[in-house]
Amino acid sequence: MRAQPEQQAPPVQRLRIRYAKRGRLRFTSHRDFSRAFERAIFRARLPMAYSSGFNPHPRISYAGASPTGAASEAEYVEIGLAEVVDPAVIHAQLDEALPDGLDVLAVVESPGGSLADLLEGSHWLVDVAADPEAAASAVATFLATEAVLVERMTKKGLREFDCRAAVVSLSSAEHADGARLDLVLRHAVPAVRPDDVLAGLASVAGLAPSGAPLLTRLAQGPLDAATGEIGDPLSARR
Repeated sequence: MRAQPEQQAPPVQRLRIRYAKRGRLRFTSHRDFSRAFERAIFRARLPMAYSSGFNPHPRISYAGASPTGAASEAEYVEIGLAEVVDPAVIHAQLDEALPDGLDVLAVVESPGGSLADLLEGSHWLVDVAADPEAAASAVATFLATEAVLVERMTKKGLREFDCRAAVVSLSSAEHADGARLDLVLRHAVPAVRPDDVLAGLASVAGLAPSGAPLLTRLAQGPLDAATGEIGDPLSARR
């Protein structure tokens, strides 16, 4: 009979990490980042806890990754350690080991519960090359529409869904050579992304920016239903 795998001890410390994707590194996919992060962990010689089984893996939990091509100031990951280490030491070691543009912003002790469950909404800035007045008019039309159906190819094929229902707030202002959309999205199933909202704006109001939009996620975390504001998941407990 095949020998049973050695059972690994559970983590003695869990840390939550907030990091940013900036500059050209916004084009890294989630898979690219996970590879870079695991290499950084090995380079920094962190005392990782490992899963049990025939192929143990370091205990890393990713949550709420942004789409490829989007910059972000609010990406999150949780790690489990086999030894207790000062979070400030982990912060410094990871920041040194990761490439420029993947920048560690905060490392804190996990308060327990599920990190993914705390990521209820996201705050985005979307810069588009479009006439500011046309963008403002399109936003007004979009917000006045009860449901805005869009289509997107998913792993299960082409899917139609309402992108309006996930929009908590949306406004437009003149910016650089076009308009800047300030967008708060409620995380839903299926996930509604900023490009889905742009597709909705094109559908209901004919807004057609030239070139690719620049997407930047400013925050993601608990969503205050009363104010529409996004809280800090590193200080929240669920």
